[in-house]
Amino acid sequence: MLMFGSTAVRALVGIAAALGLATSVVAAQSPADAQSRAQFAWRTGIAHLPVPHEGCFTAAYPAESWSDVACVAAPDIPYIPGQNRRGWFAGVGAGAGIDYTAVSAGLTSAAVGSFPTVTGVTTEIGKRKKPNVYSIQLNSQYFASPTCSGAAIPAKCQGWEQFIYSNTGKAFLEYWLINYLAICPVGWKPLGPDCYLSGAAVQVPTQVIAQLAFLGLSAQAVAGGIDTLTFTTATNAYSTTGQDSVVGLAGFWKGTEYNIVGDGSGANASFNIGSTVTVKIALTDGSTAAPVCSGDTGTTSETNNLKVGACKTASGTPPSVTFTESH
Repeated sequence: MLMFGSTAVRALVGIAAALGLATSVVAAQSPADAQSRAQFAWRTGIAHLPVPHEGCFTAAYPAESWSDVACVAAPDIPYIPGQNRRGWFAGVGAGAGIDYTAVSAGLTSAAVGSFPTVTGVTTEIGKRKKPNVYSIQLNSQYFASPTCSGAAIPAKCQGWEQFIYSNTGKAFLEYWLINYLAICPVGWKPLGPDCYLSGAAVQVPTQVIAQLAFLGLSAQAVAGGIDTLTFTTATNAYSTTGQDSVVGLAGFWKGTEYNIVGDGSGANASFNIGSTVTVKIALTDGSTAAPVCSGDTGTTSETNNLKVGACKTASGTPPSVTFTESH
């Protein structure tokens, strides 16, 4: 078990800062509250803790190990690629191909998405005008997946991998073969010219939008091994895995999109006026070089109504990009 004396807390928060997750969340909670600071450091550490094998897992503060849990079926919803959909959602903010992507100097092996500062957020309305209906997505760029070899025109097919938390209460991986234009591989579902496949999900309690500053999603990709999603809340963590060979992300991962958007099928997440959310993407790519912050290169079709501001990049360990979106 982790021990959280004052010296340990300072050390863990120092580790958190080195890993590139802003400590402003801690300050916003309670600067004098050692337990809040310890919980923040725990969330940072557990997001980087490897799972022992394939499957689904949970951890609760202050445990420093994963516990096996039964996987469940992912939502029966496609989280649609945004290519060729730019302009369909004129007047809204991020999504539908309009978003920032953090482009790494080398191949990305891991990424951590967080919302280090959240102010003025009181409501979020999603599909069917219901509150707290949203998804948090960490998405790769489109890439020349080896799985496209079976496509009608392999050179025109692209792979795409998503790490998704749906506030229906599930976190999972979703894979795409874009412009496959042939009978989908066994187990995959067709959607127009594309094919998609949802991995096993880990069950997560639904999260009200007031908890957004405490929510984070991280992803790891290992060539010849497993890809891992970890979703963290204030005091809990949830993880699920999938074989990297499904689309071969580890050999191609260069771009990362991260945001809170609608919950699948091109849906929108609508925030109240006065909302401001800071988005941070921290990368592991074998270097300390600042990523390129590429605008208008988002990959998901889902949207929100928050207008994106300027993007800032930072070198270091790890390198990162940060931007603010507001309504």
